[in-house]
Amino acid sequence: MNGRGVISRNELTELIESELVDTVIMAFPDRYGRLVGKRSSGHFFLEHVAEHGTENCDYLLTCDLDDQPETGFRFSSFDTGYGDMVAGADWSTVRVLSWLDRTALVMCDLTTPSGEAVEVAPRTILRRQMEASRDLGAVPMLGSEIEFFMYRETYSEAYEADYRDLHTHSPFAEDYSIQITTQDEVVVGDIRRALDASGVPVEFSKGEAGAGQHEINLSYADSIEMADRNLIYKFAAKEIASRHGRSLTFMAKPSFADVGSSCHVHVSLWDESRTSNLFADESDSLGMSAMFRHFLAGQIATAREFSLLWAPTVNSYKRFQPESWAPTGVGWGIDNRTLGFRKVGHGASTRVENRIPGADAVSYLAFAGNVAGGLYGIRHGLELGPPYAGNGYTATDVDRIPWNLPDAIEAWRASDKARECFGDDVHHWILRSAETEWASFNRSVTDWELRRYFERI
Repeated sequence: MNGRGVISRNELTELIESELVDTVIMAFPDRYGRLVGKRSSGHFFLEHVAEHGTENCDYLLTCDLDDQPETGFRFSSFDTGYGDMVAGADWSTVRVLSWLDRTALVMCDLTTPSGEAVEVAPRTILRRQMEASRDLGAVPMLGSEIEFFMYRETYSEAYEADYRDLHTHSPFAEDYSIQITTQDEVVVGDIRRALDASGVPVEFSKGEAGAGQHEINLSYADSIEMADRNLIYKFAAKEIASRHGRSLTFMAKPSFADVGSSCHVHVSLWDESRTSNLFADESDSLGMSAMFRHFLAGQIATAREFSLLWAPTVNSYKRFQPESWAPTGVGWGIDNRTLGFRKVGHGASTRVENRIPGADAVSYLAFAGNVAGGLYGIRHGLELGPPYAGNGYTATDVDRIPWNLPDAIEAWRASDKARECFGDDVHHWILRSAETEWASFNRSVTDWELRRYFERI
């Protein structure tokens, strides 16, 4: 073991045989970006699971948050019998989880029982964009910044209170504050240390612009590794907060009275040896290569139509408010935080930041959308307009992010760009996922409706 939590298959075998690991989790992301799968005892894993993988019902990619079957999906339904899919180990992802006793985690890729890739699995969707990048001689490298709000109540207490009137861990905005965030270090520090010891390298944690809001920055990596790190981060953060008698949420907008939580995505393309950033060009006045300009132009051209990939829930769209640090305009600028995209860094660190995704985004899909949009711009030779230098919230010459989930659904439904980049099956799966989310919301009556209409209408 290398001391950082990431180990080889052979090292896992040795740890199991020496009884230093007795539980192995074989897991993958579902359509909401939750970690799902199975636990097995270590010796059973070696004898029966390592080679074959685990069988999992294919409804996991089409059911709702309550694990109830949703209709209308091509991939999986009562009409197809809800069969199995096989979760096979990705042996480059084996981690010993420092916050769980003698437990290892293996991330998995999904195949059909006959061995074909499940094309609508989030890891596969992202993998296809990595393959498309390599067809152009490029490797996408990504980093992200995921924020959360932390509360003094436990998850059980929050549930019993119907998630109302919760107390943020700090009553103050904590942006960059060391004094206030020190009070939260009992939880945030444990999250940071647990991730770092489990093969998820952490660069920074900091207070954010909301009361009780934090951000943890993970070291950048290639696409799938970075998405895996994000998934493990969310998994660990909730479990560690719960151990401390606290709760936290990755909702995009848990309170309309405060800012939302983002998942800013940074991306650059590198050569296949990963020694040269293909976005950098020191001879250019802005340090941007022609490839970078086409890539960013493609991201901007696809941003509205790809909104479902970084804003997948009804709540996601509450975050896009003027002067809230979440963008409302799709344009780009140089180190300008009021727009959807900003060019940051120089030389080897040259990259584009997409500020549109919320903390509730499924990283695999958000990353796939970033890369796919950029590759679309490269393939079609799209030209990048000049950077916007002012307040992007008041700009009149930039497109706007969809206002709500129905608008985003219609933009995706009509998108030939999405079909070109992802194929018809993935296009349909993402569309149907969003449609079921909207239908589920419309089968509820909100507190706002009761307060507004019960007595006075």
